[in-house]
Amino acid sequence: RDGGEGLAALRRAGWHTIAQDEKTSIVYGMPAAAVELGGAVEILPLNKIAGAILKKTPIK
Repeated sequence: RDGGEGLAALRRAGWHTIAQDEKTSIVYGMPAAAVELGGAVEILPLNKIAGAILKKTPIK
């Protein structure tokens, strides 16, 4: 639960946060806590997370 609280704190501080979806999670404990606490801006399958991070990262 503390991981979910940490993600929620990051979101409140203005960070773009991502949690893995239930379907692609082997264990959905921490992502579920993050979602329940409103900590996730996006909830994505595992294979989409890296691309979402790259879209938010200013790489030249």
